[in-house]
Amino acid sequence: MSARTDPARLDHEAGRRPATQDTTRIDDTRIAAVRALVSPAMLLEELPAPAATEALVESSRQAIGAALHGRDDRLVVVVGPCSIHDRDQALHYAQLLKRQAEEFGDALIVVMRVYFEKPRTTVGWKGLINDPRLDGSFRINEGLRLARQILLDVNGLGLPCGTEFLDLLSPQYVSDLIAWGAIGARTTESQSHRQLASGLSCPVGFKNGTDGSVKVAADAVMASAAPHSFMGMTKMGVAAIFETRGNADGHIILRGGKAPNYDAAAVESACAVLRAAGLPEAVMVDCSHANSAKQHRRQIDVAEDLARQIEGGERRLVGVMVESHLHEGRQDQQPGVALQPGVSITDACIGWDDTVPVLRRLAAAVRARRAAA
Repeated sequence: MSARTDPARLDHEAGRRPATQDTTRIDDTRIAAVRALVSPAMLLEELPAPAATEALVESSRQAIGAALHGRDDRLVVVVGPCSIHDRDQALHYAQLLKRQAEEFGDALIVVMRVYFEKPRTTVGWKGLINDPRLDGSFRINEGLRLARQILLDVNGLGLPCGTEFLDLLSPQYVSDLIAWGAIGARTTESQSHRQLASGLSCPVGFKNGTDGSVKVAADAVMASAAPHSFMGMTKMGVAAIFETRGNADGHIILRGGKAPNYDAAAVESACAVLRAAGLPEAVMVDCSHANSAKQHRRQIDVAEDLARQIEGGERRLVGVMVESHLHEGRQDQQPGVALQPGVSITDACIGWDDTVPVLRRLAAAVRARRAAA
């Protein structure tokens, strides 16, 4: 890890120095410590986006928006590791994916999945921003720097990035480098996340609820398209009231629930909900999570079903998500045991050797649909 992304001389966190203790008797009684947080403005000054990266982010957002609204017949494919936990491995994956993005660029808009925050059902590793050293030290300033550097590196290869927005403050540090964003199944119903999405500059997908409810995702799309006023933090790190214009590039993501919801009947059912709400009939499908019953290799079967729908003329399928890493499966963190390179430490992923055929199959389906039009 370079001194630039791990500036130990600047970042004294997690009790290495005495933290500010609150002695108030009736307020913050369960707060153990308060530590200084780098401001977004300082981090953006330290790690600025080059002009070429800004142009890539802007053009990628426009292309994705065009696909969502039917002006571009290419398929948006968000593919990559369930979560990023190692910079070098992320860049290795990005280099491989960039070559495929170029090969299939006539049919696919390839976005690398670069996820730094992980929602936990109970407890567990919360992602690279929260715990970059994977050891419970929670060096968040270091995590923010490392996350921004990875996004700069991936964009620098010419590959647009997608991520899930989980924390309400972290977008101020990285959202300028994100071409596409997601709101997860656990937060789609959150008013705060809908408000956040209404002010984000990128297209945003809302996953259906964990129980499979598509209506909550459709409600989120409608809510995020409207203007909102809410409290937040500026890039200078100051509390402020934000007034948004609304995000016209919201869409739903089918990720399954109590049952999978990726087949033709499920797509039609989801589109019926969108029609009833007066929303565009644009659907993205997540091949993982409940749609694969958390069996990573079943993503390949889900993608095949989607490809058949697309080559059969289905145009409401505008996007696909795939969890993929250098090597398939997942691994647990164990004290004193080195992690296997290129293997997920969160959800299981398909390996790179299986990813390329999936991309090739989806591209062929788009080309077949185009030829039949």
